[in-house]
Amino acid sequence: MAAISFELIKKDPGSLARLGSLTTTHGSIQTPIFMPVGTQATVKAMTPEELVEVGSQIILANTYHLYLRPGHELIARLGGLHRFMHWDRPMLTDSGGFQVFSLGELRKISEEGVNFRSHIDGSRHFISPEVSIAIQEALGADIAMCFDECPPYPAEYSYVQKSLELTTRWAQRCKNAHQRPDQALFGIVQGGMHPELRRESAKQITDIGFDGYALGGLSVGEEKEVMHRMMHECSDILPENSPRYIMGIGAPEDLVEAVNAGFDMFDCVMPTRNARNGALFTSFGRINIKAAVFAEDQSPIDPACSCYVCRNYSRAYLRHLYRSQEILASRLNSWHNLHYFLDLMAQMRAAIGRGEFSSFRKDFYAARSQQL
Repeated sequence: MAAISFELIKKDPGSLARLGSLTTTHGSIQTPIFMPVGTQATVKAMTPEELVEVGSQIILANTYHLYLRPGHELIARLGGLHRFMHWDRPMLTDSGGFQVFSLGELRKISEEGVNFRSHIDGSRHFISPEVSIAIQEALGADIAMCFDECPPYPAEYSYVQKSLELTTRWAQRCKNAHQRPDQALFGIVQGGMHPELRRESAKQITDIGFDGYALGGLSVGEEKEVMHRMMHECSDILPENSPRYIMGIGAPEDLVEAVNAGFDMFDCVMPTRNARNGALFTSFGRINIKAAVFAEDQSPIDPACSCYVCRNYSRAYLRHLYRSQEILASRLNSWHNLHYFLDLMAQMRAAIGRGEFSSFRKDFYAARSQQL
């Protein structure tokens, strides 16, 4: 029995957008879907029950961080990550590749893997494709990711080509090492911002064969137009009947464009990170709750929003909480932002179901305004 199954339910007639259902050991996910990021076995400021209330179907946890603290072997002894963090719905773990990439001078890449220093205490560690898979199998998420190298942007063409070839060799090693039958494994497409390298990587990864496919190495500083163009480069290469995932993108317009390009799954820390900094997402754009203009504003964050926060709290109160550095500010802001992202995905699913995604996309941009 396969670890997951994916059913393509409907394709939008005016775009590449698709409606699907992804079934895992811990339940089914309606796609397209956004995955809140629980980096260290928690989506910051939110309980699992609150995540369910805002519409979370699946969350992401981070292999690198959980390997360093508290340790994957400890989590395995305690029954796996689902039990450890009290989350009984689907979960995906990333491979740790992007976090290692982010360490810069603290890491050294070789054919065998990556030697790096912990950002916590400077201790030395080594992760290879086999080690990454072993960590993810111990954590026990429904979906594991291949260990890959994420090239920087900008980067020399020759470096990006060598990087994607290394990612392919590592992907094969990940597949060879992966043994857990109740856990799916996704391959990752690299290739930087070079269309021909993206397509080459997609062909190499699909030739190996995985349960699903992801685009990595986006949202690393490139211009929006470049990012959106890269999304379309692989649409005709990735298997139609497999889930397609773009890693690490989170701006609402990027999610709309990614769905328009035929992708199904997305993750980003943006909703909660922005919430902690007072930036709130709305149907008309993003607002900064710190602004003095909201000091006596009794309106909800977004009059069109039905979330718990918008039903019960004013902009004035949320501004007060933030300026007073109250913990409740992070909680309520995160609640609203996560609801916004997950409701945006629900709206896109409904539009695809009606065969009206192109109209939805047009209305989405028409409703947005400059940040206040």
